[in-house]
Amino acid sequence: MPVDAAELRRAIERVYTEVVNDPKKGYHFHTGPDHAVERLGYVREELAELPDAVTAPFAGVGNPLSLGRPRPGDTVVDIGAGSGLDTFLAARAVGPEGKVIAVDMTEAMLRRGRDNVALIGHRQIEYRQGLAEALPVEDGRADLVISNGVINLSVDKDAVFREAFRVLRPGGRLQIADIVIHKDIPPAGREDIAIWTA
Repeated sequence: MPVDAAELRRAIERVYTEVVNDPKKGYHFHTGPDHAVERLGYVREELAELPDAVTAPFAGVGNPLSLGRPRPGDTVVDIGAGSGLDTFLAARAVGPEGKVIAVDMTEAMLRRGRDNVALIGHRQIEYRQGLAEALPVEDGRADLVISNGVINLSVDKDAVFREAFRVLRPGGRLQIADIVIHKDIPPAGREDIAIWTA
Protein backbone atom coordinates (compact mmCIF):
# COMPACT_ATOMS: atom_id res chain seq x y z
CA MET A 1 0.00 0.00 0.00
CA PRO A 2 1.54 3.35 -1.03
CA VAL A 3 2.21 6.03 1.55
CA ASP A 4 -0.74 8.36 2.14
CA ALA A 5 0.18 11.74 0.58
CA ALA A 6 -1.89 13.81 3.03
CA GLU A 7 -0.42 12.01 6.03
CA LEU A 8 3.09 12.46 4.62
CA ARG A 9 2.51 16.19 4.11
CA ARG A 10 1.35 16.54 7.72
CA ALA A 11 4.50 14.76 8.93
CA ILE A 12 6.71 16.96 6.75
CA GLU A 13 4.95 20.07 8.00
CA ARG A 14 5.57 19.01 11.62
CA VAL A 15 9.28 18.46 10.97
CA TYR A 16 9.82 21.77 9.15
CA THR A 17 7.74 23.74 11.63
CA GLU A 18 10.15 22.43 14.25
CA VAL A 19 13.10 23.49 12.07
CA VAL A 20 11.72 27.05 11.92
CA ASN A 21 11.19 27.18 15.68
CA ASP A 22 14.42 25.43 16.71
CA PRO A 23 16.87 25.27 13.78
CA LYS A 24 19.88 24.33 15.91
CA LYS A 25 18.21 21.44 17.72
CA GLY A 26 19.97 18.78 15.68
CA TYR A 27 18.11 16.78 13.05
CA HIS A 28 18.88 13.80 10.83
CA PHE A 29 19.71 16.45 8.19
CA HIS A 30 22.02 19.44 8.42
CA THR A 31 20.77 23.00 8.93
CA GLY A 32 22.21 26.49 8.94
CA PRO A 33 24.75 28.62 7.09
CA ASP A 34 27.87 26.68 8.11
CA HIS A 35 26.38 23.56 6.52
CA ALA A 36 25.54 25.59 3.38
CA VAL A 37 29.10 26.91 3.06
CA GLU A 38 31.17 23.94 4.16
CA ARG A 39 29.18 21.12 2.54
CA LEU A 40 27.28 22.72 -0.32
CA GLY A 41 29.52 25.42 -1.73
CA TYR A 42 27.58 28.56 -0.88
CA VAL A 43 29.66 31.74 -0.56
CA ARG A 44 30.14 32.66 3.10
CA GLU A 45 30.18 36.41 2.39
CA GLU A 46 26.84 36.25 0.57
CA LEU A 47 25.22 34.36 3.42
CA ALA A 48 26.73 36.71 6.00
CA GLU A 49 24.68 39.50 4.43
CA LEU A 50 21.44 37.62 5.20
CA PRO A 51 19.87 37.61 8.67
CA ASP A 52 19.92 34.51 10.87
CA ALA A 53 16.15 34.24 10.36
CA VAL A 54 16.89 33.32 6.73
CA THR A 55 20.00 31.19 7.10
CA ALA A 56 19.49 29.28 10.39
CA PRO A 57 16.47 27.19 9.21
CA PHE A 58 18.14 26.37 5.87
CA ALA A 59 17.95 22.60 5.33
CA GLY A 60 18.95 22.26 1.69
CA VAL A 61 20.88 19.34 0.25
CA GLY A 62 22.75 21.18 -2.50
CA ASN A 63 23.15 24.53 -4.21
CA PRO A 64 20.81 24.87 -7.20
CA LEU A 65 22.06 28.38 -8.01
CA SER A 66 25.59 27.02 -8.50
CA LEU A 67 24.31 25.74 -11.86
CA GLY A 68 23.75 29.35 -12.98
CA ARG A 69 22.34 32.52 -11.49
CA PRO A 70 19.22 34.15 -12.87
CA ARG A 71 19.68 37.29 -14.92
CA PRO A 72 18.50 40.78 -13.95
CA GLY A 73 14.79 41.06 -14.67
CA ASP A 74 14.18 37.29 -14.68
CA THR A 75 11.28 35.58 -12.95
CA VAL A 76 12.27 32.69 -10.67
CA VAL A 77 10.02 30.11 -9.01
CA ASP A 78 11.47 28.46 -5.89
CA ILE A 79 9.67 25.18 -5.14
CA GLY A 80 9.71 24.50 -1.38
CA ALA A 81 11.38 27.82 -0.62
CA GLY A 82 11.34 27.48 3.15
CA SER A 83 12.74 30.47 5.03
CA GLY A 84 14.24 31.70 1.79
CA LEU A 85 18.00 31.27 1.52
CA ASP A 86 17.91 30.41 -2.21
CA THR A 87 14.97 32.79 -2.68
CA PHE A 88 16.91 35.78 -1.36
CA LEU A 89 20.04 34.93 -3.33
CA ALA A 90 17.90 34.70 -6.48
CA ALA A 91 16.21 38.00 -5.61
CA ARG A 92 19.59 39.73 -5.47
CA ALA A 93 20.42 38.38 -8.91
CA VAL A 94 17.12 39.36 -10.58
CA GLY A 95 17.14 42.80 -8.98
CA PRO A 96 14.16 45.10 -8.46
CA GLU A 97 12.91 44.56 -12.03
CA GLY A 98 12.74 40.79 -11.56
CA LYS A 99 10.46 38.56 -9.53
CA VAL A 100 10.93 35.56 -7.25
CA ILE A 101 7.85 33.47 -6.45
CA ALA A 102 8.59 31.41 -3.35
CA VAL A 103 6.22 28.45 -2.96
CA ASP A 104 5.94 26.44 0.24
CA MET A 105 3.23 24.30 1.85
CA THR A 106 4.32 24.75 5.47
CA GLU A 107 2.54 27.57 7.26
CA ALA A 108 5.47 28.20 9.64
CA MET A 109 7.91 28.50 6.73
CA LEU A 110 5.53 30.84 4.88
CA ARG A 111 5.27 33.08 7.94
CA ARG A 112 9.04 33.08 8.38
CA GLY A 113 9.62 33.76 4.69
CA ARG A 114 7.14 36.64 4.62
CA ASP A 115 8.64 38.06 7.81
CA ASN A 116 12.07 37.85 6.17
CA VAL A 117 10.79 39.70 3.10
CA ALA A 118 9.50 42.48 5.37
CA LEU A 119 12.79 42.51 7.32
CA ILE A 120 15.03 42.69 4.26
CA GLY A 121 12.68 44.69 2.07
CA HIS A 122 13.00 42.77 -1.22
CA ARG A 123 9.74 43.72 -2.90
CA GLN A 124 10.51 41.40 -5.81
CA ILE A 125 9.80 38.34 -3.60
CA GLU A 126 6.29 36.97 -3.20
CA TYR A 127 5.55 33.97 -0.98
CA ARG A 128 2.66 31.76 -2.08
CA GLN A 129 1.22 28.78 -0.25
CA GLY A 130 1.03 25.68 -2.39
CA LEU A 131 2.23 22.22 -3.24
CA ALA A 132 5.07 21.21 -5.51
CA GLU A 133 2.56 19.00 -7.35
CA ALA A 134 0.17 21.92 -7.98
CA LEU A 135 2.17 25.13 -8.15
CA PRO A 136 0.14 28.33 -7.64
CA VAL A 137 1.89 29.91 -10.63
CA GLU A 138 0.54 30.67 -14.09
CA ASP A 139 1.73 28.83 -17.20
CA GLY A 140 4.98 29.97 -18.81
CA ARG A 141 5.79 32.53 -16.12
CA ALA A 142 9.31 31.54 -15.06
CA ASP A 143 12.70 31.96 -16.65
CA LEU A 144 14.15 29.70 -13.94
CA VAL A 145 12.65 27.12 -11.58
CA ILE A 146 14.76 26.06 -8.62
CA SER A 147 14.25 23.53 -5.84
CA ASN A 148 16.48 22.34 -3.02
CA GLY A 149 15.81 19.07 -1.22
CA VAL A 150 12.06 19.04 -1.82
CA ILE A 151 11.20 16.75 -4.73
CA ASN A 152 12.36 13.68 -2.79
CA LEU A 153 9.57 14.40 -0.29
CA SER A 154 6.81 14.10 -2.90
CA VAL A 155 4.98 10.84 -3.54
CA ASP A 156 4.22 12.06 -7.09
CA LYS A 157 7.53 13.24 -8.51
CA ASP A 158 6.18 13.11 -12.07
CA ALA A 159 3.57 15.72 -11.10
CA VAL A 160 6.28 17.96 -9.62
CA PHE A 161 8.28 17.87 -12.86
CA ARG A 162 5.13 18.43 -14.96
CA GLU A 163 4.36 21.50 -12.86
CA ALA A 164 7.93 22.80 -13.09
CA PHE A 165 7.85 22.54 -16.89
CA ARG A 166 4.34 24.01 -17.04
CA VAL A 167 5.43 27.21 -15.30
CA LEU A 168 8.67 27.55 -17.30
CA ARG A 169 8.81 29.79 -20.34
CA PRO A 170 10.13 28.25 -23.56
CA GLY A 171 13.90 28.14 -23.17
CA GLY A 172 13.64 28.44 -19.37
CA ARG A 173 15.85 26.47 -17.00
CA LEU A 174 15.18 23.95 -14.23
CA GLN A 175 17.92 23.74 -11.58
CA ILE A 176 17.44 21.36 -8.68
CA ALA A 177 19.44 19.91 -5.84
CA ASP A 178 17.95 16.80 -4.30
CA ILE A 179 18.50 13.39 -2.79
CA VAL A 180 18.79 10.48 -5.21
CA ILE A 181 18.88 6.85 -4.12
CA HIS A 182 20.56 4.47 -6.53
CA LYS A 183 18.97 1.28 -5.25
CA ASP A 184 15.47 -0.01 -4.92
CA ILE A 185 13.72 0.68 -1.64
CA PRO A 186 11.73 -2.28 -0.28
CA PRO A 187 7.94 -1.78 -0.21
CA ALA A 188 7.93 -1.58 3.61
CA GLY A 189 10.36 1.34 3.41
CA ARG A 190 8.32 3.15 0.77
CA GLU A 191 5.27 2.88 3.02
CA ASP A 192 7.01 4.14 6.18
CA ILE A 193 6.44 7.86 6.69
CA ALA A 194 9.27 7.99 9.23
CA ILE A 195 11.70 7.00 6.46
CA TRP A 196 10.32 9.68 4.11
CA THR A 197 10.87 12.39 6.71
CA ALA A 198 14.18 10.99 8.02
